[in-house]
Amino acid sequence: MTQQDTHEIVRDRYAAAARQALDSPTDGASCCGPTAESCCGPQATDPITVGLYEGTDTPSDAALAASLGCGNPTALAELAPGEDVLDLGSGGGLDVLLSARRVGPTGTAHGLDMTDEMLELARRNQAEAGIENARFHKGTIEDVPMTDGSVDVIISNCVINLSPDKDAVLVEAHRVLRPGGRFAVSDIVLLREIPDALRGIVGLWTGCVSGALLDSDYVAKLGDAGFTDASVEVTRTFDREELQRMSDMVGEHLPEGWTLDTIIDALDGAFASAFVRARKEN
Repeated sequence: MTQQDTHEIVRDRYAAAARQALDSPTDGASCCGPTAESCCGPQATDPITVGLYEGTDTPSDAALAASLGCGNPTALAELAPGEDVLDLGSGGGLDVLLSARRVGPTGTAHGLDMTDEMLELARRNQAEAGIENARFHKGTIEDVPMTDGSVDVIISNCVINLSPDKDAVLVEAHRVLRPGGRFAVSDIVLLREIPDALRGIVGLWTGCVSGALLDSDYVAKLGDAGFTDASVEVTRTFDREELQRMSDMVGEHLPEGWTLDTIIDALDGAFASAFVRARKEN
């Protein structure tokens, strides 16, 4: 599968989620599932996305409903007033709007997304929340349309694992950070290798699992990109019951020789939500 193919698959799936949120703003969405219908199912039923935010803390109910993440990077990035933040793969804008509140009027929160429908949703959510210090840009996370050294913090929420060229993503993140800047993302990581047959399932790519890096590889790639102090902190693991609930990610077409039970056996204990930190040297 080429980089363009992967981008198109991910774009189509997230566009479906955005359209669902635009048409029915009180319905949630999930990044997981082989069809547009399952992609846009209630957020509360997805073990990956459930329970990540306090509803009273969110600037927009619609932005919360459309959140497709696996963590809450804004709660962990220790944002300060006056900082400039960039969210890679900003989706419906929830983390951008939360960041904009935290950095205040002297800072700016930027969101980058390649999906027109998500950008439309994010800008609508921004307008409804009345937040002025947020900016949304169209582009890919492998080729960030921002100048060198333009932000203090990079955040992202369960998006880097979807990229077919993670090295390029991390190099770009390092480039746009100012000296001393922070990389603080939530992502899905592998705690051990999974079979190649499962990495080829499209539903698992857009369901945040089969594109994930081993935790040790993530740290190594951050170092190769120029970061220091890289670390991975597991924030949520998934038991067999939760894996069963996520079983629609594989769709109707199982790899030859595999059953749903053997897939769950292969994935049991293999992946987790994590907070990934690193720093750009001064």
